[in-house]
Amino acid sequence: MKGTGEKGRVTKEDVAGFLKGPASTAGGAPPGGIGIPEIPAQDFSKFGSIEIKPLARIKKLSGPHLHRAWLNVPHVTHHDEADITELEAYRKELDATAKDKGYRVTLLAFLMRASVSSLKQFPEFNSSLSPEKDSLVIKRYFNIGIAVDTPEGLVVPVIRDVDRKGITELSQELGAISKKARDGKLAPSDMQGASFTITSLGGIGGTAFSPIVNAPEVAILGVVRSKMAPVWNGESFLPRLMLPLSLSYDHRVIDGALAARFVRHLSHVVEDVRRLIL
Repeated sequence: MKGTGEKGRVTKEDVAGFLKGPASTAGGAPPGGIGIPEIPAQDFSKFGSIEIKPLARIKKLSGPHLHRAWLNVPHVTHHDEADITELEAYRKELDATAKDKGYRVTLLAFLMRASVSSLKQFPEFNSSLSPEKDSLVIKRYFNIGIAVDTPEGLVVPVIRDVDRKGITELSQELGAISKKARDGKLAPSDMQGASFTITSLGGIGGTAFSPIVNAPEVAILGVVRSKMAPVWNGESFLPRLMLPLSLSYDHRVIDGALAARFVRHLSHVVEDVRRLIL
């Protein structure tokens, strides 16, 4: 505590201000003792015409959560690629049949199943740090959050018990929950209980990105649009459909080597659809 009285003496007001917490102290430090000053406010109208547009409700709610996750989790992102040439051919076959039945089969359903395989192989990724930060809470359930882009912002509904569901059931459930999200009808319970999250920009583009870990989870898988690329097979270059993968993780729990093994295992599974049933 720094005194503001004569010769640095601590006054009654200094004590009262200290007890109220960091928000009342000089320097604009936010509550929680992080000590990060706010960005100074500016009057942008001095430089030209402006418009004030309130944030959507979803962004107001998700913003503080993302900020907490970014400040508290030491993020690292590992990038890799998976050859999904055969998987995509099989997906298209399933999707052609599914269209007639009113749903679609997307790559996401396969990635969910492959993620479960990796989570079982490397259970540290299906965990959370204990409140004391001295142990891991290993989850024996496999509930996967799926980031969904809506007109109001990003939401993350949860598909439960992914390890017990096949591609068809997952595809139908993904379609239903995505529509519910876009219609703004998700209940709080629809967005709770995830042990791992997948976020996909595949329908838009990009080559890679660094998703923010959805704390208290310890990892999140990011996916962008696949692309045809020449791949050397030891004798010649062949055109293969390559899927970029970006895994962000909490470095307090996971190190780089483990992250690389996790993504390699996931890639190994999606590169041969027969491995999805193992």
